Amino acid sequence: MGDDSEWMKLPIDQKCEHKLWKARLNGYEEALKLFQKIDDEKSPEWSKYLGLIKKFVTDSNAVAQLKGLEAALAYVENAHVAGKTTGEVASGVVNKVFNQPKARAKELGVDICLMYIEIEKGEAVQEELLKGLDNKNPKIIVACIETLRKALSEFGSKIISLKPIIKVLPKLFESREKAVRDEAKLLAVEIYRWIRDALRPPLQNINSVQLKELEEEWVKVSAAAPKQTRFLRSQQELKAKFEQQQAVGGDGDGGDDDGEEVVPQVDAYELLEAVEILSKLPKDFYEKIEAKKWQERKEALEAVELLVKNPKLESGDYADLVKVLKKVVGKDTNVMLVALAAKCLAGLATGLRKKFGQYAGHVVPTILEKFKEKKPQVVQALQEAIDAIFLTTTLQNISEDILAVMDNKNPTIKQQTSLFIARSFRHCTPSTLPKSLLKPFCAALLKHINDSAPEVRDAGFEALGTALKVAGEKAVNPFLADVDKLKLDRIKECAEKVELVYGKKTGGAAEKKESKPVAGKTPALSGTAADKETKDAATKPGPVKKAPAAKPGGPPKKGKPAAAAGMGGAGAKGKKAPETKEIFESELSIEVCEEKAAAVLPASCIQQLDSGNWKERLACMEEFQKAVELMERSEMPCQALVRMLAKKPGWKETNFQVMQMKLHIVALIAQKGNFSKTSAQVVLDGLVDKVGDVKCGSNAKEAMTAIAEACQLPWTAEQVVATAFSQKNPKNQSETLNWLSNAIKEFGFSGLNVKAFISNVKTALAATNPAVRTSAITLLGVMYLYVGPPLRMFFEDEKPALLSQIDAEFEKMQGQTAPAPTRGISRHSGGSGDDGEEEEQEDVGNDVVDLLPRTDIGDKITAELVSKIGDKNWKIRKEGLDEVTSIINDAKFIQPNIGELPAALKSRLNDSNKILVQQTLSILQQLATAMGPNIKQHVKNLGIPVITVLGDSKNNVRAAALATVNAWAEQTGMKEWLEGEDLSEELKKENPFLRQELLGWLAEKLPTLRAVPSDLLLCVPHLYSCLEDRNGDVRKKAQDALPFFMMHLGFEKMAKATSKLKPTSKDQVLAMLEKAKANMPAKPAPAAKASSRVGGGAAPAKFQPASAFAEDSGSNTMESKPDPKKAKAGAASSKAKGVQGKKVLSKPTLKEDDDKSGPIFIIVPNGKEQRMKDEKGLKVLKWNFTTPRDEYIEQLKTQMSSCVAKWLQDEMFHADFQHHNKALAVMIEHLESEKDGVISCLDLILKWLTLRFFDTNTSVLMKALEYLKLLFNLLSQEEYHLTENEASSFIPYLILKVGEPKDVIRKDVRAILNRMCLIYPASKMFTFIMEGTKSKNSKQRAECLEELGCLVESYGMNVCQPTPGKALKEMATHIGDRDNTVRNAALNTIVTVYNVHGDQVFKLIGNLSEKDMSMLEERIKRSAKRPSAAPVRQVEEKPQRAQNISANASMLRKGPVEDMSSKLNQNRNMGGHSETSHTVPREFQLDLDEIENDNGPVKCEMPALVQHKLDDIFEPVLIPEPKIRAVSPHFDDMHSNTASTINFVISQVASGDINTSIQALAQIDEVLRQEDKAEAMSGHIDQFLIATFMQLRLIYNTHMADEKLDKDEIVKLYSCIIGSMISLFQIESLAREASTGVLKDLMHGLITLMLDSRVEDLEEGEQVIRSVNLLVVKVLEKSDQTNILRYILNKKNEVTNCDYYHLTMIDNKNESELEAHLCRVMKHSMDQTGSKADKDTEKGASRTEEKASKAKVNDILAEIFKKIGSKENTKEGLAELYEYKKKYSDADIEPFLKNSSQFFQSYVERGLRLIETEREGKGRIPSSTGISPQMEGTCVPVSTHTVSSSIGNTNGEEVGPSVYLERLKILRQRCGLDNAKVLYLTMLLDFCSFYVQQEDRPPLTSLLSKPAVPTVASSTDMLHSKLSQLRESREQYQHLDLDSNQTHSSGIGTTPASPSSAAANIDDLKKRLERIKSSRK
Repeated sequence: MGDDSEWMKLPIDQKCEHKLWKARLNGYEEALKLFQKIDDEKSPEWSKYLGLIKKFVTDSNAVAQLKGLEAALAYVENAHVAGKTTGEVASGVVNKVFNQPKARAKELGVDICLMYIEIEKGEAVQEELLKGLDNKNPKIIVACIETLRKALSEFGSKIISLKPIIKVLPKLFESREKAVRDEAKLLAVEIYRWIRDALRPPLQNINSVQLKELEEEWVKVSAAAPKQTRFLRSQQELKAKFEQQQAVGGDGDGGDDDGEEVVPQVDAYELLEAVEILSKLPKDFYEKIEAKKWQERKEALEAVELLVKNPKLESGDYADLVKVLKKVVGKDTNVMLVALAAKCLAGLATGLRKKFGQYAGHVVPTILEKFKEKKPQVVQALQEAIDAIFLTTTLQNISEDILAVMDNKNPTIKQQTSLFIARSFRHCTPSTLPKSLLKPFCAALLKHINDSAPEVRDAGFEALGTALKVAGEKAVNPFLADVDKLKLDRIKECAEKVELVYGKKTGGAAEKKESKPVAGKTPALSGTAADKETKDAATKPGPVKKAPAAKPGGPPKKGKPAAAAGMGGAGAKGKKAPETKEIFESELSIEVCEEKAAAVLPASCIQQLDSGNWKERLACMEEFQKAVELMERSEMPCQALVRMLAKKPGWKETNFQVMQMKLHIVALIAQKGNFSKTSAQVVLDGLVDKVGDVKCGSNAKEAMTAIAEACQLPWTAEQVVATAFSQKNPKNQSETLNWLSNAIKEFGFSGLNVKAFISNVKTALAATNPAVRTSAITLLGVMYLYVGPPLRMFFEDEKPALLSQIDAEFEKMQGQTAPAPTRGISRHSGGSGDDGEEEEQEDVGNDVVDLLPRTDIGDKITAELVSKIGDKNWKIRKEGLDEVTSIINDAKFIQPNIGELPAALKSRLNDSNKILVQQTLSILQQLATAMGPNIKQHVKNLGIPVITVLGDSKNNVRAAALATVNAWAEQTGMKEWLEGEDLSEELKKENPFLRQELLGWLAEKLPTLRAVPSDLLLCVPHLYSCLEDRNGDVRKKAQDALPFFMMHLGFEKMAKATSKLKPTSKDQVLAMLEKAKANMPAKPAPAAKASSRVGGGAAPAKFQPASAFAEDSGSNTMESKPDPKKAKAGAASSKAKGVQGKKVLSKPTLKEDDDKSGPIFIIVPNGKEQRMKDEKGLKVLKWNFTTPRDEYIEQLKTQMSSCVAKWLQDEMFHADFQHHNKALAVMIEHLESEKDGVISCLDLILKWLTLRFFDTNTSVLMKALEYLKLLFNLLSQEEYHLTENEASSFIPYLILKVGEPKDVIRKDVRAILNRMCLIYPASKMFTFIMEGTKSKNSKQRAECLEELGCLVESYGMNVCQPTPGKALKEMATHIGDRDNTVRNAALNTIVTVYNVHGDQVFKLIGNLSEKDMSMLEERIKRSAKRPSAAPVRQVEEKPQRAQNISANASMLRKGPVEDMSSKLNQNRNMGGHSETSHTVPREFQLDLDEIENDNGPVKCEMPALVQHKLDDIFEPVLIPEPKIRAVSPHFDDMHSNTASTINFVISQVASGDINTSIQALAQIDEVLRQEDKAEAMSGHIDQFLIATFMQLRLIYNTHMADEKLDKDEIVKLYSCIIGSMISLFQIESLAREASTGVLKDLMHGLITLMLDSRVEDLEEGEQVIRSVNLLVVKVLEKSDQTNILRYILNKKNEVTNCDYYHLTMIDNKNESELEAHLCRVMKHSMDQTGSKADKDTEKGASRTEEKASKAKVNDILAEIFKKIGSKENTKEGLAELYEYKKKYSDADIEPFLKNSSQFFQSYVERGLRLIETEREGKGRIPSSTGISPQMEGTCVPVSTHTVSSSIGNTNGEEVGPSVYLERLKILRQRCGLDNAKVLYLTMLLDFCSFYVQQEDRPPLTSLLSKPAVPTVASSTDMLHSKLSQLRESREQYQHLDLDSNQTHSSGIGTTPASPSSAAANIDDLKKRLERIKSSRK
């Protein structure tokens, strides 16, 4: 049991994995208890077991396995993560559980599988089960089949996909195992329950005995529709409903619903495998079919018939086959063959379905004409063929062909065509049979019902009856206005008998695809079909109620508001009432009228009507009016009354008062009575006659308007205009047109007969009277509002002058919206009027285009032309295409009949000559415009091939193809394109160009559609493969299109479609779908209809579909808020949401506009600070995520609600990206005007923009970046600086975008990063960008590395964080990256650093692999070939860094300053111990060859030097006050984000813009002068000093040289710099923070300034130079003594050799205060040259212990050496030492000498030797040589650092001023270099001693009036790296800055050293170097 106790202690999950089965058993038991106990399905406990569940089910021990299965079942049921285990567990169950002998194990296995299905993992389970069917173990197969059966039985065929199961069924029936066959039979029965007969075709080939058995079983299956009994987790509502029904015990409605949903789902066709038949055609088929013998032709056809019997055919190019079959049908004389060919066509159509649609148009006319055959079998074959073909296309597409045959003289053709129409109508729904189709069909069928042949009449009745049944009476009645009652009854009778395909709920899909409309899922059902059906139902009874009692038999008077429109549109031009009458009111005789009138009017009134006295007539009219006013509508005999009025004198009334009354009464009658068109006919002539009358005109117009309201404007207008133009009176004509213009505005354009008007308008335009012409043009303007641009087409042949007037009128109307109709919408008709109007409106746009006179060009498309287009010679092909172009141009508008042209043009689309392809595309574009909407029928055979051209490799060809597709789509709408598989076939092609163009096009079009055909689903699998395409652009486009596919297909369907993907792909795609779901735009509102009702006419909606829908696709601020900026159709549509809506909308509109007028950002005091506090205190989520979760978005919304305008916030957080674009546009617009608001909300704006970075839509991203560029420009102008909070929540996300595949975006992001450095410290940016290099995206890594290089290049090494070493190591790791661009970027960045920093880079990088190191060295070598041009080159290479900053700033970052900052950093860091290719450490490198050889004069120009006046030295120094103290408010909130504020201000100190710099300096000075605030600068001192000397360098190199600059500005800047530095160095604690390197560069800058002659020439130059003196004193006094000493000592030697040149530059030494000062300094310096100073020079000043120990040495010697060290007493000291040595010959002076410098030792030795010589009288040293032996030791060894600087100076002619001070005067007269060198050296030694022994220190000011501090040394460091190129590049060096000049030109005027002395020097030097090295080590 010992073992037991071991495992008993283990946790559950470890027990489950234990090697002992007992332990595992125990583990499973405990796990089961645990799983049942955990309440929270998201508990972290579940995740522990993720990897173990498979082991639970596959346990090798049977007992443990059983328990494991129970635990696994509990896990799957309860754990929220269980779905992740589906694949492996299901596979385990199939392979390891189903083969177990225990039934319980199998049961549990099945339960686990079903449980996985319940948790939405059906596909994966089904996949594993189907795999199990291939297992060799029959037990497993049986269990898998059983599980599938159970799953289907419980979950139903919606969840369990049947197609793959049915595919394997036949194979299961062939199994040798009876158990398998039996189980397969049960499964087949279960499947039959769900899909009925659709299962028969797939199983038709199984064993006949089995089939028979199956049939027997199937008969027993209950007829009731099966129901789902177990539900998915997502179907809980259904489950509840089901349980409720079960409880009640009835079926309820649920069954029906389910039935409805399930039945159409599985189509037998879908379950079949497609068969490829084209290749199986007999080889000689095409020859045989043309053979003369009918038997051969029959053989050929029989072969085809056999092939087309396959129920499903593979798509392919059937054009040739269809062509020959069509020829047989049309031309063959043998009727048997005609029937056979028809059968073949029927088979093709059935097998191909929608894919046959493209050939339908060719075949239909031929078949219809062949109906002249009387033989029943031929007729039947033709009927079958044409019915099958109809199902592959739409009625719309073949309507032209059918209508063309309707007028055929042959009665059989007419009969069969009508019957075909009747059969076709049965397959239609109200939406697929719109009025535009009904109108022409009804017109043609009406002729048939009046035909002499009874069979034609019967067929016509049947067709009309079917139409009535499908579309409803409301739609059809207007077209039956003229049909007498008998015929009408007959039509209704036929309608009752008709059984519609879509009406009955067919079991299974027996009626092929067309049965799909049932569920409302079809392509056909556009948008509101369902609404229409319900409306029909509501309005059908309407008319009956309204039938007036007085008129028996007829339908009601006012029932059909749109009736006239129909007739008008159909082109009925007649003006007589009966033609358009909808109210059958017969004309009454005058007697009847008098009788009826007498019944309602006073007798006196009737008598006086024709009285001769006008007063009586007037009195009579008054009575008449009273009577009419009191009459009830029902009892008013309108016709009788108006006939009374027309009675003599009628309309010839001469008295205007009477006439006015009469006209007013007509208006009253029309308004109050049931006024019919018959009555209107009586009065209209008279009204038109009076309309031009000055006194009565207005009354006449009022009456006409009332009649228009009663009888519909379309009819009234037509009558009125026709009457007016039949008269000769121009006044009447112009007034009639004016009335019509006004009436159209009041009534809307609904149903007007444009064509009739246009002919009258043309007459008016030709009138001689100008008033008539003007009225006509005004009327055209009004019509233009409704019809749009097509209207102009009718007038293109008018005279130019007139046309320009028309155009001007149209121009005026441009952009105006058609007003909402105010009349004619509410009378009598109630709702039905509206609906009628709405639907009618849809066609206006089309009608207008339909009315254009179209030319038939069919006869011009000759066979000859077609052969030309297909010729082998491209020139002839081009001729053919040119001809086609000219034919279309001449015709302007053409009929759809274009013969063989489509096929000919199609073959040119893949012409090898791209020019011809483009020409063909332009022809197709023309064709679309010329043919208009009728181009629809060519979409399949011509439009789809154009899409193929989108895959062309040439950009211009693709652009042309896209333009063509758009031109077509504008005419056809999108439905035709999306129907069928053509589009998905195109998308399937793996051509990246085709895919990206096509997806781009779909992304543009889909959002504008309200409904799409279900065939769009076929594109989804290809869309998914595009999401993973190799080409980045394809992936991008696919992501952009994804939300729009989802918008139409829904998330569920899209997610279901992923089931066929590989698991890895599936996860990725599902993630994208989730993301797209969030961005899914709302479907466009039903704008088309509404807009038309408002009168936006269908035309605007038609011609601007995108704008109308896109703009209005769900503005969520207010239902009916029209945005003033919207396109007119959009605006119209939004207005129309209310039925009569005008009043409803006016208020909200105003309110919304008011809302938008205020500021968009509201300033909340301290809002930003509060938000930061909240985030710090973790009260809100920290803005940090990989992808934004909902809670972040909600949080941001909440935070924004208080400070962003509500309407803008709605746009910002809308689901549709177009609203985001709108929001950004508004933000850009308000950026300048609301600066403060933007700054106060900046953190929120930046956060919102980070969310936009996660959008997939490029346009939003581009817009966001555009906004950011403007925003950061604004912030830098405002001198704002980003807070840490803003930066950290924005920059990381911006950096993500630097890895975008699109160049444009990357460029923009880089530009933004660049601008950000102006408002956020570069060193902090560095950290973020460094983080970006860790990304998985290689583009991002590469761009970040480049950006780092640019930062180092621009800002120097200081920018590297946390330290240059760490940063460089990190960068260097990328040299070994897999991606080439990343490697290159890493190498380039390190080379950039190398250019700045020299060889020390290698030390900082540390160890690199050999390969990486060799790559780096190679790259450095390559870059070093052009070193002198480096700065320039860098500027060229990175232009984009400079682009976006102002010119000055770009100078700062890129020009000489960049050069400077790189040197500066070199100077700083070369003080270290890096190595170069020499083995000697750098500070000791001497290129001795150079020194020897460089004796020739260097060609350099000497700069003009400062002339100093020594007299001024002792004058008091005045510090110039900084002139500007305008402190910006940034420092007031110091303590909220002080560091970033200071960083920002400091960064501005180095600005290229003088004012910016001055302001920054003033701010810093302000802080430094306030004790309480000065501490804030702590930690920023180096940063500030670096910025300052960068500015000094900038002034020196740039501003001083810029002649345009006002020099006062420069003085002002100098004084600010010096002032703020003095303020700084007065605060000791801050001054001590300055590091050695920075002090060095600072001193260098100050010395350079003191020596700049250009400063002295300035007005206040002297003052500036004095201030610098004072500043240097402060620097020496206050800065850290160790640092300044270390600097001075480190650089002492270097200075000796190079900077003495400053002295040689002093022109007039007598006047130079600098030289005098140096002399003073030397005097003091030599005091200290003894033990301490030189020891410290070598060892470092901070070694205090050694100092202390030396102090204890013998006092006498110390005193002597002290004297030797002082200038005045040197001689005396040496003499004393000589005496002392003589006296104590054994005295040991070694301790005093050994630690001193080599120079001092040799100096003392030589001094003693000299004294000895002197004493012994051996003569004096000749003055010409000075003390050259001594100086050999002096000048060379100290020059350990800057060899290059000593070139040309190594002469043996030095004089030791410390020994021979009295020779100073001689030195002054000579301008030799030697003495200067010594002077400078002594000055430095002075500094050393001065600080080492402070007790001896004289007052500083007396010593230093203008101390030339030895800082220039640092600038020469730079020359190290350039040594090797010195020889080649000496000329180039002349272009370097002053310091280099100085250094180089130092050779001028030197006396060449004698060779012997040089050689001696070198030997001596080598020895000393070795010694120094060893002491250093």
